[in-house]
Amino acid sequence: MKKLQIKKHALTAISYMLPLVVASGLLIAIGNLTSGQVIENYQAPYSIPDALVSLGVLGMGLLAPVIAAAIAYSIADRPGIAPGLLMGVIANSIGAGFLGGMLGGYLVGYFVLILVKYLKVPKWAQGLMPMMIIPLISSLVMGLLMYFVIGVPIVWATDAMTNFLEGMQGSMRFVFGAVLGGMAAFDFGGPVNKVASLFADGLLLEGVKEPEAVKILASMVPPFGVTLSWVVSKLIKKKKYTKSEEDNIKIAFPMGICMITEGVIPIAAVDPIRVIVSCTLGAAVGGGLSMTWGIGSPVPSGGMFIVPAMNEPLLFCLALLIGTFVTAALLLILKREPTAEEELIADQGLEEEEEVDLSGIKIS
Repeated sequence: MKKLQIKKHALTAISYMLPLVVASGLLIAIGNLTSGQVIENYQAPYSIPDALVSLGVLGMGLLAPVIAAAIAYSIADRPGIAPGLLMGVIANSIGAGFLGGMLGGYLVGYFVLILVKYLKVPKWAQGLMPMMIIPLISSLVMGLLMYFVIGVPIVWATDAMTNFLEGMQGSMRFVFGAVLGGMAAFDFGGPVNKVASLFADGLLLEGVKEPEAVKILASMVPPFGVTLSWVVSKLIKKKKYTKSEEDNIKIAFPMGICMITEGVIPIAAVDPIRVIVSCTLGAAVGGGLSMTWGIGSPVPSGGMFIVPAMNEPLLFCLALLIGTFVTAALLLILKREPTAEEELIADQGLEEEEEVDLSGIKIS
């Protein structure tokens, strides 16, 4: 039996969805910073900032249809697009939101695969299968199920989760933020990070903005923390990184400003346990503080460039600074000094890489 590959389809959908999320979020941020408001009456006069905020809000409203269609497309190719879009639209309409769109995308995608495999039609109608018959039947069957069966418990679950998160107080908020922050930093942009990101993005659609701030902070703590530990190690004259690691840190820091965590991967690959533990704990502390202090972000991505759009930008910077200090301190304590042999191997690795590149050019 063929594997369902649920994670693969989700990651594919996220890659399609992210540009829309980022563009819409930044439009809202720019509009808010220039005193824009959502346009309620298009017959009345409105300003450019109002148009930007409204465009961003409209874009955010497309997220459930886009992710549902992308998941269905990843599973069933083009016949899944139309019914997938409709599943997302239904999810929005009944209040099932992001989670409903995801589930609808999976269900309709696999249902389309079943139709393609088992539905037999006369020869004259075979050309209509991908364009009319399959989209119609799948939309009809799965649409009715979404309206009357599947969507109802998802709405209940979404409302319950939103109310629970909004009602959390004190230590519960810290624990939630710490877990989410640790997940976002754990594998530097890998599957665990994607799960945390997907969860935060889904809550943003429900109007819960605090998890987005945690996600943004936790994505920046690893590169900032590693960079700070390197700078301090230079100041106190204790060598913690090889020459090649130092070169990677110089690249990771500007990437971190843009919320790109992957720049830390070359450093983590050399000493995975110490680096992962330090970055995860630093991000957990920063994420817990961010959640406790009620810091919210209306924008799901953008790093330091979207901090002014947050409700508490100064507190966000403080939480980020504390998380960075924790990571840097742990690295300075845990990370041992590289041996002369490790330095030599790292330098030889760089030289061999250059030789391979040059020899490849000569052969071509």
